[in-house]
Amino acid sequence: MDMHLPRDVQDGLDAARRAAHLRSSRLRVEADGVSLRVLRAWPGGFAVDAAEGAHLRGLVDIFDGPRHLSRGLIVAAAEEGGERVFDYKRMTEATGSQPADFVRAADAPAGLLEAPRGE
Repeated sequence: MDMHLPRDVQDGLDAARRAAHLRSSRLRVEADGVSLRVLRAWPGGFAVDAAEGAHLRGLVDIFDGPRHLSRGLIVAAAEEGGERVFDYKRMTEATGSQPADFVRAADAPAGLLEAPRGE
């Protein structure tokens, strides 16, 4: 079955689909204190709304709700279908711990408590 819709009806349907996806998406990208919703994401990049993502470049952080997923260096790749597509030049997964530049013994104490002064 071949269906052809008038252009304004198709544009309205596309806008409604994009708005519904924005409401349901938890992924967001943050750069320079500005947070934008991610429309689509894949291992090599992501896409945001073209009108909002025009200024986005450089180092960004990707979040899933409140959880920090990754930090990456991005480059704008293309603009297609109302989306601005970005590719990762470099991407680092976020972890909950800092890397250590020394070997920590398995039985090492977690901290050192000192006796109060004057005693």
